[in-house]
Amino acid sequence: MRISIASDHAGYEQKQALVDHLTEQGHDVIDRGPDTDARVDYPDYAALVARDVAGGAAERGVLVCGTGIGMAVAANKVRGIRAANVTSPVFAALAREHNDANVVAVSGRFVDLSTNREIVDTFLSTDFGGGRHADRVCKISALESE
Repeated sequence: MRISIASDHAGYEQKQALVDHLTEQGHDVIDRGPDTDARVDYPDYAALVARDVAGGAAERGVLVCGTGIGMAVAANKVRGIRAANVTSPVFAALAREHNDANVVAVSGRFVDLSTNREIVDTFLSTDFGGGRHADRVCKISALESE
């Protein structure tokens, strides 16, 4: 799978480890940065990943910041993105199954790397459930045109 990933300074260390983890699993990873742990503005990096996913350059996106909240908020401003701030593997599965989330945002400060690896793995391996959830996702998408 082709995955676009980015972080801010607070998520840099975990982003680097997640890039290695995803590459080891055979995924094609687009690392949108940053290249160091120097302070950066998370919306700039969230936008890069969101545009990759919305534009078809990547199938899914992974974002890492201090909490994951800011990255998810920023990514969701891009048309076609359904970013979920996820703190557990169960929530990762539900974000995919029920909401067809295409970007996951995780916390680099409050969730350990092992759990974030599991979150990302679950996010990438869970299919959208369709059915009754499909109508709801269509309603979410319709909100973008308001």
